Amino acid sequence: MTEKKNLSSPDLKSEKNEKDYSKYFDFSNATIEEDEKGQYMKIGGRRILIKDQPSYQKGRRRRREDVEVHYDFSIPEQMKGIGNGKKYLIRTYGCQMNYHDTENMAGILEELGFTATEETEDADVIFLNTCAIRENAENKVFGEIGNLKTLKREKPELILGVCGCMSQEESVVNRIMEKHQHIDLIFGTHNIHRVPHLLYEAIQGKEMVIEVWSKEGDIVENMPRKRVGKTQAWVNIMYGCDKFCTYCIVPYTRGKERSRLPEDIIEEVRDLARQGYKEITLLGQNVNAYGKDLGGDYRLGHLMDALHQIDIPRIRFTTSHPKDFDDHLIEVLSQGGNLVEHIHLPVQSGNNDILKIMGRKYTREEYVTLANKIKKAIPHASFTTDLIVGFPNETEEQFQDTISLVKEMDYDSAFTYIYSPREGTPAARMEDNVPMEVKRDRLRRLNEVVNEISARRNKELEGQIVEVLVEGESKKDPNVLSGRTRTNKLVNFKGPRECIGEIVYTKITEAKTWTLDGELVEIKEVNPL
Repeated sequence: MTEKKNLSSPDLKSEKNEKDYSKYFDFSNATIEEDEKGQYMKIGGRRILIKDQPSYQKGRRRRREDVEVHYDFSIPEQMKGIGNGKKYLIRTYGCQMNYHDTENMAGILEELGFTATEETEDADVIFLNTCAIRENAENKVFGEIGNLKTLKREKPELILGVCGCMSQEESVVNRIMEKHQHIDLIFGTHNIHRVPHLLYEAIQGKEMVIEVWSKEGDIVENMPRKRVGKTQAWVNIMYGCDKFCTYCIVPYTRGKERSRLPEDIIEEVRDLARQGYKEITLLGQNVNAYGKDLGGDYRLGHLMDALHQIDIPRIRFTTSHPKDFDDHLIEVLSQGGNLVEHIHLPVQSGNNDILKIMGRKYTREEYVTLANKIKKAIPHASFTTDLIVGFPNETEEQFQDTISLVKEMDYDSAFTYIYSPREGTPAARMEDNVPMEVKRDRLRRLNEVVNEISARRNKELEGQIVEVLVEGESKKDPNVLSGRTRTNKLVNFKGPRECIGEIVYTKITEAKTWTLDGELVEIKEVNPL
């Protein structure tokens, strides 16, 4: 028998469901039902199956439980062929990790029989793989959710899913339940391997299905993957982050740090080399913390040293945290070969007081010492960073410390951002007391300095011959090819389409602020070691 309770009933708050929805929205008219499948909420005429939901409180806990590695992914019998004759579309927002996750979801959907489409109107399943790092990214997603409502009315059998980092946020899930009941499925970053089961329940049950794990997450090794292209590949080496910078939502949306086993990573890279890939990028929210959770002395430097022996032309990694960039890693990277000369080392601020309240766990002086050590070991490397302006309490004098650090480090380029509070983070409880017009002005002035340095650094390459991995046609001109140097600089040049996917030499003819123009010299015979 189905048991119904009013949501406000005091005995509703069990261990499984201790959420106070009224914190975000008015759920006073909602009711709760329970049966053998789980817990349901009825609100606004829609029944919502709540299998699990995000909790910042759970996300803050860091238990010492062992991470399980699974090699047994399979498609359930009842789901085999369910997508035959149907199409899917995945819209991806955010970082490389999200695009990597999209490759997994695409692989799973194609195993179910679906085929990809770029046309929204043709899709039978649409997933929005979301980013939570900045408020603007969330606004774009909610705008798209609203746009899809009309299509859902015209095509009620369409399955709409929201996944990724936004799904790990309490307020986002509750906002969708209250305001966007045309969404059929919400799942998070830890349970992508559950897509076949969740999709089955959404299709068969005709109710919104929510399963977002706040648990730490395991590692699933053998999920199918549909990679984009045959030239560059992302290889995830670890998940999560334990740094808990005060402004950052990632430790809550991605869970604790957990590393893949070295042998699994090495085998994946070897397989990519056999397939002819020219470049791989090792991914992790805090990639150079790799191995700390494995219980031994094996770290990113050891992994990079092993990958250095594999016959693949280029290997990169992102993103680093200065606190975990050790001397052994620097020594290994200095070998060169297929380990490319580009270091992305986020600093966020040049002022020690701001770094402290950001929870960055290093000082400006420590960062500069590390950066100079890297530059000395790898003198021809390009050096890039991330910077935030307008953090709570940031004064003009503290902002000028960031400007002076940019000049001192002479960055090739930088990703610059205006601070925006993310609900659930410690910084969100601080007073956001730097006016928006001041933030915008500081961003403008910072970008002027960054762009001036970038233009000068690029100018130094004029007349030089550089190695370029050709990625495809230029977005602005199909007659122009575009690719990147080992130092991650974008080069545009005219050449035959046969160059796409190959490594070529180009002579730089003109340097611009963000790109380089060149002319083809020759196609390289690749021998990275």
